Amino acid sequence: MSRFVQLHILTNYAASNLNRDDLGAPKSMMLGNTARLRVSSQSLKRAWRTSDVFKAALGEAHLGTRTKELGRKVFAALVNGAPLAAAWKDESVTGPLATLKEPKAIEIARAVAGVFGKVKSEAKTGKDADPAKKRSDLLVSLEIEQLAHLSAEELEEVAKLTEACRASGKVPEKDGLDLLRRRVKAADIAMFGRMLAASARFNVEAAVQVAHALTVHKATAEDDFFTAVDDLNKDDQGAGHMGVLEFGAGVFYLYVCVDRSLLAENLGGDAALAAKALEALVRAACTVAPSGKQSSFASRAYAFYALAEKGDEQPRSLSLAFLKPVEGEDLARAAVRELEKAKEGMDQVYGQGSPSMNFNTLEGAGSIADLVRFATE
Repeated sequence: MSRFVQLHILTNYAASNLNRDDLGAPKSMMLGNTARLRVSSQSLKRAWRTSDVFKAALGEAHLGTRTKELGRKVFAALVNGAPLAAAWKDESVTGPLATLKEPKAIEIARAVAGVFGKVKSEAKTGKDADPAKKRSDLLVSLEIEQLAHLSAEELEEVAKLTEACRASGKVPEKDGLDLLRRRVKAADIAMFGRMLAASARFNVEAAVQVAHALTVHKATAEDDFFTAVDDLNKDDQGAGHMGVLEFGAGVFYLYVCVDRSLLAENLGGDAALAAKALEALVRAACTVAPSGKQSSFASRAYAFYALAEKGDEQPRSLSLAFLKPVEGEDLARAAVRELEKAKEGMDQVYGQGSPSMNFNTLEGAGSIADLVRFATE
């Protein structure tokens, strides 16, 4: 089996703001001394792992959940007499199960959450504080300080322990807090990794590396000044609201590298599940974008070109193809030419020439099915 699969993907986005910076503008960067628009790898990975593509291919049993709120979910289940699965969806839901008093439920919830990370400091709201404020502070104090990515198997163990604590009314001993698993069947954890500062030996090294997508040409954000009209105001002809929304557009290059050996290892040697995960990744990378400002821009797009390579050679990005910004009236075809030219130059100099396959919607050549088959076979 070839160890590495590399994907080089070109996608055109018209007016969009898929991934914003702290000021609300599309993220940007400099490359080749030229301003480019950018979509961060973090936003791409989250869009993929929460997409319908991943859910259809892998199912809930093979997808993890990333959250700080584990402790408050356990607390809600214990004080409201509800199973953890019900409290997971709605913390206010009540059920027919036995309930525990809040002080004991807090102890148990903090112990369970502490397995996955450092829990926040206990709430110290004043006695005269508003009850709603007290409740809010209590729930926040049960959260883990950092996001923890939990597999379905680990959440199942948490649910079992929650019920055991409900029955005993006691805080679990150290042996009872054996909830983490070194080998999980959550494909998104296996692909994108996880870091648990409190339990480093259960960290998972990411088998998939994702670059920030960037425009292959010069691109900067633009301002959209807009107004909204008050439908019931018949006297004033002016706007009921005014604002400015920033956006950008361009052809984006995305590079993804998959270590297939590590992916299979992270999934406990389950080759079939690793193949499903890789298929879901290829399809999502070509069809799923971050959801930022979709209602304002409908900036949904499929990749118009994708190149897959596989082999055992050291992987390399082809971003060099766009160090000099692409110019001309037909940016899409120019981007394809520059990408293929960079690949040919690399192959010739390094004498590699790994097997590759591509599809090109501009020419109606190849297919996503062929690309998936090539990557997973």
